Amino acid sequence: MDDDQTRTEFGACVNMTAKQLDEWLDTDESKRSGQHKQAESVGHQSGRHIVAILRKKKADLDDDDYGHMRKVVGYIHRHLAQRPDGDVRETTWRYSLMNWGHDPVRATS
Repeated sequence: MDDDQTRTEFGACVNMTAKQLDEWLDTDESKRSGQHKQAESVGHQSGRHIVAILRKKKADLDDDDYGHMRKVVGYIHRHLAQRPDGDVRETTWRYSLMNWGHDPVRATS
């Protein structure tokens, strides 16, 4: 996937703004969800990187940013395929996705 495709896919997958994601990352639900290899979960670390990417201009994105954007797209696609049955509003599945910048219950328009 080239950089233009990466930006397009990333924009389609990440449906939270930098402000929304930044505010979400401050919640207890965000901090508790995901795989914890250290004190901070992998998804929480990813969310902070996504906020930084969303606040950058296209010209300021570097190879590390594009690599992370590809990782985010892959994660979101894989995780969406594992959607549990029923109401997902207050599930760790949703919270984990939100750490990666995607709110699955957010209206798409």
